[in-house]
Amino acid sequence: MPVLQPPPFRVYLMRHARAAWPADGERDFDRHLDDVGYAEVEIVGANAADKGYKPDIVLSSTAVRCRETAQSVRRAFNDAFDVTYVDEMYNAQPETYLALIAAQAPSRSVMLIGHNPTLDAVAEAFMGQRRMESLLPSGFPTAGLAVLDAKLGGDGTVTEWQMLEFLAP
Repeated sequence: MPVLQPPPFRVYLMRHARAAWPADGERDFDRHLDDVGYAEVEIVGANAADKGYKPDIVLSSTAVRCRETAQSVRRAFNDAFDVTYVDEMYNAQPETYLALIAAQAPSRSVMLIGHNPTLDAVAEAFMGQRRMESLLPSGFPTAGLAVLDAKLGGDGTVTEWQMLEFLAP
């Protein structure tokens, strides 16, 4: 009888959708999605839901554009999950995102909705610079969603991370 291994750990990395430029006196943190941004996230959210890419845990930056992106994705999944908003994700270093992902173990999957250039750096930490540049030579577009799966060795440890798919509007 074969020994069953735990299911692969999956990480979803999503950049917020396109936001409007800040109005006079408006902080970057408070920028809202524009009409194109709402359309982008509806496309990517619906595509992810159709493919069954449902995360167990969703963490989002508290920036307005990330909150609006997260809520649109949640609606695409018929509100099937909650979103936890994390202040530290705004203007964060990649180590912050990586620590948030690591803290979710043993969950099977986690989605981060955040910002660039941090998401580029996090994806690079999982896949290596060369693979990241070959798969996403221009980095994460707005509303881009990377689906990363852990490849497990016989002992159940992660041997490498692979990009299963990249969804973009």
